[in-house]
Amino acid sequence: MTAAAAPVGRAGSLAQSIAIAGALYFIIGFCTWLNGPLITFVRLAFDLNEVNSFLVLMVFYVSYFVLALPSSWILRRTGLKKGLSLSLTVMAVGAALFGEFATRRYYPGALTGLFVLGGGLALLQTAINPYVSILGPIDGAARRIALMGICNKAAGIAAPLVIGALVLRGVGDLATSLQGASGAGREALLDSFAAKIHLPYLAMAGLLLIAAVGVLASPLPELKTSEVNAATETGAGGGERSVMHYPHLWLGVICLFVYVGVEVMAGDAIGAYGRAFGLPLDQTKFFTAFTLAAMLAGYVAGLIFTPKIVSQQTYLQGSALLGLVLVAGAFLTKGYVSVGFVACLGFANAMMWPAIFPLAIRGLGKATETGSALLVMGIVGGAVIPQTFAVLKQHYDFQAVFAVLMAPCYLYIFSYAWRGHRVGRAPPIPLVVGP
Repeated sequence: MTAAAAPVGRAGSLAQSIAIAGALYFIIGFCTWLNGPLITFVRLAFDLNEVNSFLVLMVFYVSYFVLALPSSWILRRTGLKKGLSLSLTVMAVGAALFGEFATRRYYPGALTGLFVLGGGLALLQTAINPYVSILGPIDGAARRIALMGICNKAAGIAAPLVIGALVLRGVGDLATSLQGASGAGREALLDSFAAKIHLPYLAMAGLLLIAAVGVLASPLPELKTSEVNAATETGAGGGERSVMHYPHLWLGVICLFVYVGVEVMAGDAIGAYGRAFGLPLDQTKFFTAFTLAAMLAGYVAGLIFTPKIVSQQTYLQGSALLGLVLVAGAFLTKGYVSVGFVACLGFANAMMWPAIFPLAIRGLGKATETGSALLVMGIVGGAVIPQTFAVLKQHYDFQAVFAVLMAPCYLYIFSYAWRGHRVGRAPPIPLVVGP
């Protein structure tokens, strides 16, 4: 049997759909990559230790695990456009809650806002990732997702720069002032600093609401993934089976778990990594942007090389091996050089999501929505692995902890690209591209 590519019609319609998807990936990137600088913000504003400040990542990414499957059920009822609009509205509520509670310096409330924001992103990613994967032949999905990744990581570069300029300016001087302050004077300094977050997050909430209305008014077509991503494998049952019959999907969930873990370690935890060398706060607050710049370069390379020169699974193998080399470099060096190796992990990580996601959902047919939700649940790796790093580095050498956590993840990603994505799958037949 055959599977058609997404029936979006003319080239102009396809271009419009890709442009709208790119805008949504920009939003995903901006909201997600604020977390790195937010660790610095909450540590000062709420007077926290490092383990508690890393709850920013824990709560944000746990929301994906909790809400991904409910998101797939919601999308079946709402359809694509309404679901995307709803996700942006939920994100707006989360942004407003975080801004309000952070200003009041009430940490549980601020974490609740981040959980709601992450829930909106879970709904958005459950919808948009399979949508982009099925806009054309699945063998070229990595190329399309790489284009989306450029939008995502461009936003990721901008996010720490924006919050650094609007909220974290002079944070090093503030940390010094707090060391010599006490009582009411200290509280006044913290209140003034926390209040800086209010307006940026309210503005973000307003822009998200505008985007929600814009999606509803857009020409974005409704696509049924169960029809477009029909069975592309030979063998009994094809795409009519449940997700329990697709071992390559479950191995892909684990692969995304470890991938998001290493991505967040290289992107959001790089500031804490740099501070462990004694590097100043006024510099470490921008380190996330360096990782995202490396990821942006990685996406450009991916667009050039996949799938015309190398297949997405071969590129994924090479990316995992490069990750291992860079982890070794970070372990064997010190200071800014070691931080540079960590930032360069962004290049190695760039094409991993674009390759893993389409490999994992290939041929799921009617199980595509549920499979996509399970993969989005794997994003919880961004909560577990960095939090493990934050805890263990209190007791052991932080570079050794970093290496011990990261190296096995890259080894698993290599194994999935080499063998894991084929487990339980019959030999594929060619995809037929629709008009």
